[in-house]
Amino acid sequence: MSRSSNPVGTASRVESAIDAFRRGEPVCIHDAADREGETDLVYPAGAVTPASVARLRRDAGGLVCVALAHEVAEAFDLPFLQDALDHPAAADHDLTYDDRSSFSLPVNHRETDTGITDEDRALTIRELAAAATAPGETDFVATFRTPGHVHVLRGAPDLLDDRRGHTELGLALAEAADLPPAVVVCEMLDGDTGGALSPRDASLYAEAHDLPYVEGSQFVEGL
Repeated sequence: MSRSSNPVGTASRVESAIDAFRRGEPVCIHDAADREGETDLVYPAGAVTPASVARLRRDAGGLVCVALAHEVAEAFDLPFLQDALDHPAAADHDLTYDDRSSFSLPVNHRETDTGITDEDRALTIRELAAAATAPGETDFVATFRTPGHVHVLRGAPDLLDDRRGHTELGLALAEAADLPPAVVVCEMLDGDTGGALSPRDASLYAEAHDLPYVEGSQFVEGL
């Protein structure tokens, strides 16, 4: 029987997700029905390979992003994208699920070519994880360029105490697993409807692939 098919409680589900992250494996995280109502496929950024990016494209289908901890984003002087854009369309996002978007700059590592291939994006993602490990030793401008094909997200300063999006849920998971504060998040979409994959179908996907499936509320309770 797979881990995700076991009828386990909140603590066991969260511990299963932490253990998977420590092994470099992805987890499925549903934020909340009254928030985005989406499940993201989430990886520790340092473990991402070209095959991981291919899986994110094929099995998830949303936007491949790297969430960085607030302190790391501050060290790299990464702005919120909304603040960096000088265009009227950036004046008011009018989000239905949060006060503001966590998007920062989209980047490519400077050793990539176009930046969009699985190999290029995996390199950019791993190098963002390496930079997050020692932000004081990284020359961000010399290492990355923008615009690029990996979207960076800024985590809230106090993570789940401030915000409960996939950005913070993923970073809280990395913190619990003693991993660098850099995680990949990608929305899981329904291949037939194009909408968000339902929690039931996301849970069935996790079960079929032996991945932990966790509700955001379970992280809040269990971390």
